[in-house]
Amino acid sequence: MEIVEDVVIVGAGVAGLTTSLGLHRLGIRSLVLESSDKLRITGFAFTTWSNAWKALDAIGIGESLRCQHHLITSMVIASTFSDKPPSEAPFKGLEVRCLQRRLLLETLAKEVPNGTIRFSSKVVSIDESEGHFKRLHLADGTILKTKVKNPLNSYDWCDGVNSVVAKWLGLQKPAFAGRSAVRGNAHFKSGHGFEPKFKQLVGKVGRLGFLPCDDENVFWFFTWIPATKEEGMEEDPIKLKQFVANELKDASDEMKSIIANTSLECIISSPLRYRKPLELLLWGNISKGNVCVAGDALHPMTPDLGQGACSAMEDGVILARCLGEALLKPGVEDDDEEYKRIEMGLKKYGRERRWRSFDLVTTAFMVGFVLRNDGKMIRYLRDKFLLGFIGGLLLRKAGFDCGKL
Repeated sequence: MEIVEDVVIVGAGVAGLTTSLGLHRLGIRSLVLESSDKLRITGFAFTTWSNAWKALDAIGIGESLRCQHHLITSMVIASTFSDKPPSEAPFKGLEVRCLQRRLLLETLAKEVPNGTIRFSSKVVSIDESEGHFKRLHLADGTILKTKVKNPLNSYDWCDGVNSVVAKWLGLQKPAFAGRSAVRGNAHFKSGHGFEPKFKQLVGKVGRLGFLPCDDENVFWFFTWIPATKEEGMEEDPIKLKQFVANELKDASDEMKSIIANTSLECIISSPLRYRKPLELLLWGNISKGNVCVAGDALHPMTPDLGQGACSAMEDGVILARCLGEALLKPGVEDDDEEYKRIEMGLKKYGRERRWRSFDLVTTAFMVGFVLRNDGKMIRYLRDKFLLGFIGGLLLRKAGFDCGKL
């Protein structure tokens, strides 16, 4: 079966649904293909900095999400190696919350028109045809086809770290960062009573961080360099929970209670991957013709800045704006001119996102290197001088403004 569509977005994740809603706000219809049979809420929650809230405001859903999440007032970083008191960086002038992924995706999905998201639609390949056609081959045998003669024709690929289309564009497979991360959500039925602060503890084996989402839910993570004996542990939540608990034997009762109140179905683990920065800066294709990438398909990064999902929201707003400028401008005379406008619009998007993506991926990797390294010199410099600097660095990266639609 062959179906003709206009704007096709692959992946109903943060970047894909933000782009779709942005296009909808501009009066542009899109089809979102999602390989799963429902919205993917893996990861539970993530730190949402000011730059992300500006993006959410741009697509009109910021206020509805603010009222469901606590405002975080500061970041506190401590080290088990240092006698110095924890370093605290107030979030003055910034809006920081821990946003639950389920609530974000459900809000985005409710705001787009019915029928926008097509579930159980896995893209297995893409090819070109005569003229300006592109064909998407789905796992169920369906072929989606588009030609740049209709008012709207483009592809946005937001299909994640293992993107089929990133490969089609010539982007290399993301590299393993040498670390893994456990993520969890602790639920306190009677309320947790924690301060609205983002707390991190740097230890010998790894780094733990946690922050409250609301009165009952606390998101936490633990990153570490896995040893051979820990292979296979990522698929076993019982072993994961015990592993983290063992590493926190000397931690505060507050941190221990968070792990204790995390149910096994609310624990996941995965290796950390990132796109090599020079590929982003120098030779990687962000767009080609009427195809582009966004979100994790563009800039997979380690979580050390907390900017992965935030930058995906930036992508969505900027991509929708660039496509809107190309597609809504009157006076298109023929197919070739329309295709050229779309191509130039995606190139503009690529120019706007290339340096920002390079900056975030590079900085996240370096912050992770400093925080994970247990060499005596790095550890001494980190604990004496760099923890406060790192806190300030995270705040500066959150000052980006993606602009309006």
